[in-house]
Amino acid sequence: MIDIKGFELDATEKQMIANPLVGGIILFTRNFENIQQIQSLINDCKSVKNDLIIAIDHEGGRVQRFRTGFTALPPMSFLGDLFDKSSSIACDLAFHLAVVLAYELKMIGVNLSFTPVLDLHYGHSEVIGNRSFHRKPEIVTLLNQFFIKGLHFCGFPSVGKHFPGHGYVNADSHLTLPVDDRQFDLIINQDVLPYKALIDSGLDAVMPAHVVYSQVDQQPAGFSSYWLQSILRDQLHFDGVIFSDDLAMEGAVSTGTPAQRAQAAFKAGCDMVLICNKPSETEALLDGLKNTSINSLSLTRLEKMMAVSSQSSVSKEHYNNSLDFVKTWI
Repeated sequence: MIDIKGFELDATEKQMIANPLVGGIILFTRNFENIQQIQSLINDCKSVKNDLIIAIDHEGGRVQRFRTGFTALPPMSFLGDLFDKSSSIACDLAFHLAVVLAYELKMIGVNLSFTPVLDLHYGHSEVIGNRSFHRKPEIVTLLNQFFIKGLHFCGFPSVGKHFPGHGYVNADSHLTLPVDDRQFDLIINQDVLPYKALIDSGLDAVMPAHVVYSQVDQQPAGFSSYWLQSILRDQLHFDGVIFSDDLAMEGAVSTGTPAQRAQAAFKAGCDMVLICNKPSETEALLDGLKNTSINSLSLTRLEKMMAVSSQSSVSKEHYNNSLDFVKTWI
């Protein structure tokens, strides 16, 4: 999954999208001028390759890439704070927020948002912070059972991140490689609990953290077969898609060249890797992987995830009802 530089595709980007290894585009604020323009850009991307996955980080709060013409969504800690006052209203609001988020994106041609954030709100991490739903794993789980129902109601896949948990460390993996030195049992019995429960609730995909859990493995989780295969696949029985986090982040670069990072992520168990914000690295990755065969099981998982889109029964009336509910509480 690659990114693009601006409001329109240039010739180089069209050539990269046409590369057989490219299966998706991730959009950023720099790609958005207005709704008509972004729809045109998405259509142009799909005219090059019709089955592209069009994705975005659109969580609410400070991580909401598109603003004008879209509902301003609160950070997800809003739901956690509300839960402490009224659990029933918070759960209802989680569902309706997800409907609004998914419907508005789907109407312009976006296929998925990398949400929900399942990291726990320890109060240590500035990069996670109020993106987290709550400190308690059982509350994160319950709110996201309703949130995922809302996404699925609109035919939108859910992507839980950042496995096994990015909420405890201070450092930002965009800028450095964080190290979490907690014991394995503590991570499993706290941070991993939402994943364990939500896999049974229809979690479609997972994005691992660029964090080293030093008492468990010296590799960041996104490059760790122990975390992705032994724990996520074998122990938690997750059979959905595993996306890497951005391979251009500083938390990933120590693994090697762009192609080496991608190969390491695939070997660890990722089905699709992201490379963003560094066009030269995107070109280097595609060139370095030109003789790489595509994993048929990964393609099957991606197709299954995208099949969620065909299950939507949402109407404009449903959306309006959800929007009215959201506006009542935010």
